[in-house]
Amino acid sequence: MKYKLLVLDVDGTLLNDAKEISKRTLAALLKVQQMGVRIVLASGRPTYGLMPLAKMLELGNYGGFILSYNGCQIINAQNGEILFERRINPEMLPYLEKKARKNGFALFTYHDDTIITDSPENEHIQNEARLNNLQIIKEEEFSAAVDFAPCKCMLVSDDEEALVGLEDHWKRRLNGALDVFRSEPYFLEVVPCAIDKANSLGALLEVLDVKREEVIAVGDGVCDVTMIQLAGLGVAMGHSQDSVKACADYVTASNEEDGVAVAVEKAIIAEVRAAEIPLDQLNAQARHALMGNLGIQYTYADEDRVEATMPVDHRTRQPFGILHGGATLALAETVAGLGSMILCQPDEIVVGMQVSGNHISSAHEGDTVRAVGTVVHKGRSSHVWNVDVFTSTNKLVSSIRVVNSVMKKR
Repeated sequence: MKYKLLVLDVDGTLLNDAKEISKRTLAALLKVQQMGVRIVLASGRPTYGLMPLAKMLELGNYGGFILSYNGCQIINAQNGEILFERRINPEMLPYLEKKARKNGFALFTYHDDTIITDSPENEHIQNEARLNNLQIIKEEEFSAAVDFAPCKCMLVSDDEEALVGLEDHWKRRLNGALDVFRSEPYFLEVVPCAIDKANSLGALLEVLDVKREEVIAVGDGVCDVTMIQLAGLGVAMGHSQDSVKACADYVTASNEEDGVAVAVEKAIIAEVRAAEIPLDQLNAQARHALMGNLGIQYTYADEDRVEATMPVDHRTRQPFGILHGGATLALAETVAGLGSMILCQPDEIVVGMQVSGNHISSAHEGDTVRAVGTVVHKGRSSHVWNVDVFTSTNKLVSSIRVVNSVMKKR
């Protein structure tokens, strides 16, 4: 595979304006993960706020990562392990609180599933809590209440000119101690020194031994520019401002037009040939899915033929020790499903429509059966596969017909 890592900004990139992952984008991202590309969600959101999206995308099953707090933390989505982390020295909090009060700014930070703030009534803070499903905890004495090292602190005000003034002052005053930047017109973020998405992504690439040429990064904002420039293929969303587009190698559609799906379909899915499909990775990544639970393993795949094996054991046998017909049909659908995915165009998805089988003879516990799927019809809206299942001695067990429906992504 030319690309091994797909890095996605979240708000304005992965999510549409309704804060949802579209069906087309979800299908495309599941497909590229099945092809062996791992996904990194790179966002200013707290880790807790990204967990539901990681679950929806099944990052835990496909070895994905969460890069949160604009780079302060990287989490392995599979086991929750912290791979990288930088935090603010708590001794700086009284100074930050003093400046916030002097300017009349609200102040908050994140802690697990909560927001700690001196201004719980602030509209922007309430929206942030709702967006990330966090509870708000009011603390009048902010710096005294925060008895931990936060990943970042946020100052909030609708007076954008005042925020810009403090940002400029702090860039000189805090140089080498903390970094500051505005992520929204009303947010001034304070993070550990030298933290941004690109620097943290670079640390992850070292851990994974992945080259920057093997990375695609997609974003829409100023905070995404460094990672767009770092990646081998930097992609800007269609609605990005011109300064972001100027830093990208490619400009895709907007987040309301499935821009992420368009980009990965063109850069990854359309470029993959059947001979390049990493069957070992597919087998490993499916260990938590139905085929993994049944012990199914792909062994061969091209545009006209797919093969897989399945053991006859306690998972797939009937009580009296012979292969279960339902497991055999599941094996056939698994084989035909991969075959149709190979045949599909990048903007298409496949769903099973019909399966029917003739069970001819038996396979006994302790054996391993082999399924051979061959395509007999490649239509624009459907594929028909014949799947024959054999014992290890090449005795025909079942002959199965699978019909898959081919649909355009929406």
